[in-house]
Amino acid sequence: MAGGNAGAAAARRLSFVGLLLLPPLLSVLVAGDDPYRFFTWTVTYGDISPLGVKQQGILINNQFPGPQVEAVTNDNLIINVFNKLNEPFLLSWSGIQQRRNSFEDGVAGTTCPIPPGGNFTYILQAKDQIGTYYYFPSLAFHKAAGGFGGIRVLSRPMIPVPFPPPAADYTVLIGDWYKADHTDLRYTLDSGKALGFPDGLLINGRSWNGYTFTVQPGKTYRFRITNVGLATSLNIRFQGHTMKLVEVEGSHSMQTTYSSLDVHLGQSYSVLLTADQPGFDYAIVVSTRFTSKIISTTAVLHYTNSAGEAPGPLPGGPTIQIDWSLNQARSIRWNLTASGPRPNPQGSYHYGLVPVARTIRLANSAATINGKQRYAVNSVSYVNADTPLKIADYYKISGVFSVGTIADNPTYGSAYLQTSVMGANYRDYVEIVFENNEDEVQSWHIDGYAFWVVGMDGGKWSSASRQGYNLRDGISRYTVQVYPRSWTAIYMALDNVGMWNVRSENWARQYLGQQFYLRVWTPSTSLRDEYAIPKNALLCGRVAGRPTRLL
Repeated sequence: MAGGNAGAAAARRLSFVGLLLLPPLLSVLVAGDDPYRFFTWTVTYGDISPLGVKQQGILINNQFPGPQVEAVTNDNLIINVFNKLNEPFLLSWSGIQQRRNSFEDGVAGTTCPIPPGGNFTYILQAKDQIGTYYYFPSLAFHKAAGGFGGIRVLSRPMIPVPFPPPAADYTVLIGDWYKADHTDLRYTLDSGKALGFPDGLLINGRSWNGYTFTVQPGKTYRFRITNVGLATSLNIRFQGHTMKLVEVEGSHSMQTTYSSLDVHLGQSYSVLLTADQPGFDYAIVVSTRFTSKIISTTAVLHYTNSAGEAPGPLPGGPTIQIDWSLNQARSIRWNLTASGPRPNPQGSYHYGLVPVARTIRLANSAATINGKQRYAVNSVSYVNADTPLKIADYYKISGVFSVGTIADNPTYGSAYLQTSVMGANYRDYVEIVFENNEDEVQSWHIDGYAFWVVGMDGGKWSSASRQGYNLRDGISRYTVQVYPRSWTAIYMALDNVGMWNVRSENWARQYLGQQFYLRVWTPSTSLRDEYAIPKNALLCGRVAGRPTRLL
């Protein structure tokens, strides 16, 4: 215990020194011409009752969900996080690519946790990005207690956007929720047991009709929808209204109209909604997908000239229909003519014409190891090392992990525990096939990257499956679903050096081993390829007490 206290004290000293060094550090890490946005966040426990039962939540600046982060392409985000919890804490930034800088990614394999009573200043840049993202606590099943919030990255003023400015821009964080505290849920998982079915659903941290979005007749609004839940895919619909999809996780999409939209774990969508109905209060309905028991919740779409609750029943949605969802997923396409974060059209990069250097097939599985429930990728169930992998790699500490401890293809053997790291070459262009032989939908995320979804279908993947790939306008995104007994294929350019988490967005599966790290490596030591470790980095495990780098 004394050693742990000493390590925490050392981490706090390093964090303080890092703050003193912040101005020169910023000049090294980010472009001097791009604007800065500064945030100070205090993370605490607090009582919340989203489902009518008091429980311990994780608040940021006394807010649940946490504060909204708003930025513009290339903005530098300086976020100083004070941890007032009684256990280590980290925030990760889903979809923010951390170009050349996986040290800031905020997951257990890249970043030392902020000790209780300590602080750490994240230095992020929304480099060449636009769109809808979110942040969340990545350690110790904290996500089940809150600590998450929305991130919106707006286009620079001179970059054309393929739709008129909306009257307002709303964040809609949807997700399932448990009444139990996160510590109890964590204990259940550590005991080798399943969590069971969620107790309810939330919209922006509120249950039935607990949150209201106000609209004026005749105006059009942007709704940024993210599934921040733990266990279930969700469907969202607006009573009496349709949604026009315009953006998917940083990509402008073809502007297809939907009456309801499936949002899988960790996914984000932007839709436009026009207030073109008679003046009433309409229901925004969210319900579970692919579950034997269907639960739902509502928020309120309030017209300023409302005469009261809208007449008629709540709109029904799909329940267990897989083909319906698969067909909708295939209809989501990249807008080839729209500008992304830069003025050139998104379609000017012809992803389907780039030769593939390597195919990686990843199969998820459930397993029992040492009498406890675990989950695995290619038969390897991930366990955290005693030192973040990226930091151990930087300091060349041997024995923390080995590259090549997970295979490129499914082994179909018995699952085992391992700190699994897959090696990859910088600038390779890879095909990744997610293979789901289980009876539940999967949702996969890759940190540090966006990728093109080129195909998905039922049954077994084979090389013949490539004949049906979309090599022209598949959507570019950072989280993708894989339907039961199905596969999903992506193309990805390995243009971001670092240690990157590949994980299930089902949070119990992630916690119990359905993840690994992709080490994208180059022999170059140039800062053009990868930044050095931040001077204010917290150091822990086998590197505790070392200096980061010379001033």
